[in-house]
Amino acid sequence: MQNIIQPVILSGGAGTRLWPVSRELHPKQLMKLTGDRTLIQDTALRVADSARFAPPMVICNGEHRFLISDQLQDAGLAPGDLLIEPVARNTAAAVAVAALAAAQRNPEQILLIMPADHVIADLGAFAVAIERARQLAQDKLIVTFGITPDRPETGYGYIRRGAPTREGTGFAIAQFVEKPNLDTAQRYLTEGGYDWNSGMFVARADVLLEEFAAHAPAVLAAARDALSRAERDLGFIRLNKSAFELAPATPFDRAVMEKTSRAATVPVTMGWSDIGTWHSLWQTLPQDERGNVLVGDVEALDCSGCLIRSDHKLTAVVGAKDLVVVVTKDAVMVAPRERTSELGKLVDTLKSKGRSETKLHDVVHRPWGNYATLTLGERFQVKRITVKPGGRLSLQKHMHRAEHWTVVEGTAQVTVGSTVTLLGENESIYVPLGEVHRLENLGKIPLILIEVQSGGYLGEDDIIRLEDVYARATGTTS
Repeated sequence: MQNIIQPVILSGGAGTRLWPVSRELHPKQLMKLTGDRTLIQDTALRVADSARFAPPMVICNGEHRFLISDQLQDAGLAPGDLLIEPVARNTAAAVAVAALAAAQRNPEQILLIMPADHVIADLGAFAVAIERARQLAQDKLIVTFGITPDRPETGYGYIRRGAPTREGTGFAIAQFVEKPNLDTAQRYLTEGGYDWNSGMFVARADVLLEEFAAHAPAVLAAARDALSRAERDLGFIRLNKSAFELAPATPFDRAVMEKTSRAATVPVTMGWSDIGTWHSLWQTLPQDERGNVLVGDVEALDCSGCLIRSDHKLTAVVGAKDLVVVVTKDAVMVAPRERTSELGKLVDTLKSKGRSETKLHDVVHRPWGNYATLTLGERFQVKRITVKPGGRLSLQKHMHRAEHWTVVEGTAQVTVGSTVTLLGENESIYVPLGEVHRLENLGKIPLILIEVQSGGYLGEDDIIRLEDVYARATGTTS
């Protein structure tokens, strides 16, 4: 078991530069952007070989916990620990928690730390790089993968190689370099010896903890306290909030890697991308003869170098060059391809204006299933609700709205007050304002129904939960 590696998947980001597809409650790592699987499913499947890897440890936002669990199960994967970050604190605190959790079982456990949203096309090269990194980690080095650059990229940080390590397995890291301008990036490419910083790491748990103690003791102290006071929650490990929020919000690179004398890199070419922007997604996906990437119901006439994606309706574009056009049910985004890195600023502006499109999709996922708003008007709202087999909404009531449910497919068990009713297809029931109620799917197929809400306030925070199998608090919208 000494050579078994513990994968750690970091899934805390919001992916705002891929808005409007990536949103706060359903970010890019949970989306199908490059194929039939989501990015986190692809990440976990890369380390699914039980002869080499333990079940992955996942560190995630609490809002995503059920969706991540469902997606991993749908991919046929049994995750290891699922740890919930109560607040966002960047990657240093997450790595410290992972090292502490692994060290409880084996202080010399080798960790492979990976963001949930990266693309790797050449899995053979990835496997070779992991083995080289594992050898260096056994020598008490903290190893990152340096991606051999094939173009003067300004969107990534760089690593400057230092002296070779033993047997030429890798290199010491001479310097971490921030994202350069184009002239500097071209110089790096011409000179050689510079690689893109992948943000993936391989190291022993005890070595990580030693370096945190030396260079980021406040991060380590907060992580240790948060883990020691963590609570089990429906199979998840919920880190203590008051302890975790004391951790400085800093990336692992800055907290440890730029300061330690144990940093090393393994250069590799493996078809890697962090899918950080629509431009990088355009570079990753197959292009037609004019350099276009067309996804969904799209017609493009005399266009070149464009990424055009429609998740909703026919989208027709004429004469565009080097543009990104993205259409969802509730938003349209158009930008020059090279400027899509600025979308984070746009999302911040939308948030400051209270726009829900930065947070919610038209389909909103819940632990019991999902719902989609079909239409919204003055004092009424119509939703399509899907409850997965075994799904059970909380026992709840609303102070400002009444509801009318009509079953479209499946069978619903409905509690209204003290009455429990089974509803089949085309049957309906009325839930008066203020009445205690619950919806359940006891069947083996999804339950689909139409909900018509009416009242003076229709917000999702008008929920008073009296009982909930998913341990959600009253007034929360998750």
